[in-house]
Amino acid sequence: MQQNLLPPRLFQIGLILMVVLDLMLGGRPVFAGGISLVAGIILILAGIGITIGGAGQFSRVKTNINTFYKPDHLVTDGFFRWSRNPMYLGFAMVLTGAALVLNSWEGLIIATGFVIIADRWYIGFEEAVMTETFGEAYKAYCRTTRRWL
Repeated sequence: MQQNLLPPRLFQIGLILMVVLDLMLGGRPVFAGGISLVAGIILILAGIGITIGGAGQFSRVKTNINTFYKPDHLVTDGFFRWSRNPMYLGFAMVLTGAALVLNSWEGLIIATGFVIIADRWYIGFEEAVMTETFGEAYKAYCRTTRRWL
């Protein structure tokens, strides 16, 4: 099951669930006024940029992007200087931004759920594989770069 539910699919499920719940429940406002719309759009755009940028870095060095396959290269530059998981961070930002655009508490709960699942399920698995594959180089990278931000 784990290999069938890749992070982009979990992200898509979260986004769809967020919209469906908002349509069904009518949303329960998080903030009054337009602040949530502006903040949400900024988060969505930044999240898309970070996700695409991180994926682009993997593509440029020709390393595997699939969560459950062994990585070919240790990427530590670009967005990976600030976060060991910029693509997950980007997904989380887009989900949080969408929740704010919808002005929905349920959306914020879904975004939080994504972060917890990514952190405990995907990232934990990936870190074990990275440690096994790259050894001390990966451990040194972990000491200087945070998991999320």
